[in-house]
Amino acid sequence: MGKAMNRAQILVEALPYIREFSGKTVVIKYGGKAMVDKNLKRRIAEDIVLMRYVGIKPVIIHGGGKAITSMMKKLNKEPKFIKGNRVTDKGTMEIVEMVLVGKINKEIVSLLNQFGGKAIGLEGKDGQLITARKCKDKSLGLVGEIEQINSALIDLLEREGFISVIAPIGVSSKGESLNINADTAAAEIAAALKAEKLIFLTDVEGILKDPSDEKSLIPGLAIKQTENMLEKGEIQKGMIAKVKACQIALRKGVNKVHIISGKRSHSLLLEIFTDKGIGTQVIK
Repeated sequence: MGKAMNRAQILVEALPYIREFSGKTVVIKYGGKAMVDKNLKRRIAEDIVLMRYVGIKPVIIHGGGKAITSMMKKLNKEPKFIKGNRVTDKGTMEIVEMVLVGKINKEIVSLLNQFGGKAIGLEGKDGQLITARKCKDKSLGLVGEIEQINSALIDLLEREGFISVIAPIGVSSKGESLNINADTAAAEIAAALKAEKLIFLTDVEGILKDPSDEKSLIPGLAIKQTENMLEKGEIQKGMIAKVKACQIALRKGVNKVHIISGKRSHSLLLEIFTDKGIGTQVIK
């Protein structure tokens, strides 16, 4: 009886959040260890499908940097980076597409469908979903900057009950494939969809006062505070791109952005449906 009461209490706690977010879009940037650990992948898929069943409209944008690097090394092609950005020549772009679209995207779609979802895989070239131009730094090669998101395509799929799973590859006006930063793509897609929330799944608890101490989690920040932390060098490495993406999304109309650990079991449900939540919430 005790376990049953606990479960009932959990459902009661979730009810106001189900009511608040039902019918609204939540964009999820899926990355980190949660993409490679078998158990975590299953828990994330369960969370996303449950969200859809209670009326929330999840949209997934996934990364895959480590898998791309691994495949490049298998093919005897040495990865090169400039300020954290992958140098993307034509051969590298072919590998990026092969890994993101041909492997990772289809794995996520398949897993969501196994748990009862209606998932469909997309990349930026589908219906000109992500149109982009080459970035100003020509040394990066086929790395793109987003010009426009075709939100109508995602809206159409949402109305039919589909969960869009998007690989961050853009297309130029000349039809070239361009490598897009997944964090930036998630922010721009969330803004185009007027999403209620943008959630980044990462390998850390959130934004930390001390990057070496996961107990130094900052539960809430405003845009101005994130700007100050970036200026002071208090945000480092991979978190820099995520924080900048938070700023883009919020300035373009997304209500809230969350950075949470995907290494926690059912982290999405804990963030969305509980009073306390987890991770770092960033607001305007």
